[in-house]
Amino acid sequence: MRVLHVIARLNVGGTARYIAQIATELPKQGIEIFCATGHVQGAEVEDPSVENLSIIRISALGRSINPLKDLAAHRELKQVIAEIKPDLIHCHTFKAGLITRIRKQKIPIVHTFHGHLLDDPEFSGIKSLVITAIERVLAKNSTKLVTVGQRVADDLVKKHIGTSDQYVNIPPGVQPLALPSRADAFYNLGLTDSGRPTIGWIARVTGVKNPVRALEVARAIPQAQFLIAGGGDQLDLIKRTAPSNTHVLGWSHAEDLFAACDIVLSTSENEGMPVALIEAQMAGKPVVATDVGGVSEVIADAETGFVTTKETSALVNALNQLLADSSLRDRMGASAAARAKRKFSIATMVDAHSALYRSIVK
Repeated sequence: MRVLHVIARLNVGGTARYIAQIATELPKQGIEIFCATGHVQGAEVEDPSVENLSIIRISALGRSINPLKDLAAHRELKQVIAEIKPDLIHCHTFKAGLITRIRKQKIPIVHTFHGHLLDDPEFSGIKSLVITAIERVLAKNSTKLVTVGQRVADDLVKKHIGTSDQYVNIPPGVQPLALPSRADAFYNLGLTDSGRPTIGWIARVTGVKNPVRALEVARAIPQAQFLIAGGGDQLDLIKRTAPSNTHVLGWSHAEDLFAACDIVLSTSENEGMPVALIEAQMAGKPVVATDVGGVSEVIADAETGFVTTKETSALVNALNQLLADSSLRDRMGASAAARAKRKFSIATMVDAHSALYRSIVK
């Protein structure tokens, strides 16, 4: 079986690693994987996992909406399909899903929602209505729709995007990170460990992840030290406005951040199934996060961390509980590691994709 994966860009993050794992493991089950992608744009960088993949570049493909380039990307993709002759096409994220499914294909198509744009501040108002309308049409040109969490599927079905029988939930498989010592982590990050409790935040520094809220939390907890890791269009703003107890690191290795931290914070407006939070839990870190997307499927509230509303005060209260009780942090961290390793295995994810593809391609 030959399967062509299509994604707009493989920027640093969980989606790139998700595809890299599939591309590495499925050939062992007799499924040949090809990966077509565009280029990262702006302040983004490609995920290191891309270095180990054989990539087919679609020069006109990127995340930004550009009708002329998108049409050119569609034409390039048609050429790739003609050359590879895949038995199945698997597209990921909105842009790749659009150029792949804009017309009904003779080849069966699977599309994965690694989240959705319905709560993304960048695509609010009329943009959200347009995207919803487009996704409803594209769903009709899809054989199956995969979500990385059940809550994402529920949100999409409520918006009449596809039908419930089209959806398959496949949680991501995640490899636990090899953490350095705390001292080495601080050294790698270019910092000195002051001994203060440390709270880490790692994501794209952009509106949908709401790093501004992370700074509000930091101002409300001056006794703690905050580490902000990631890059994006709001990085300069965050650097300019960060309080004195906050280090804005830019792109950093997740294993260094987690090793340096006592607690991990997420302030997102929207998520799919956040791989960074799964990695944090596997690293034995309690996580405090807003209740969006699949977050509540990653974090067992009051067991492996706290899932809160989006209010800054709710995040602050949860963090203060953990800061005040080191034994609670330790218990939650141990529970987090055990649960995440059990729930998000790579083998389970790979086998689920193999079974899905074989149910479609007879």
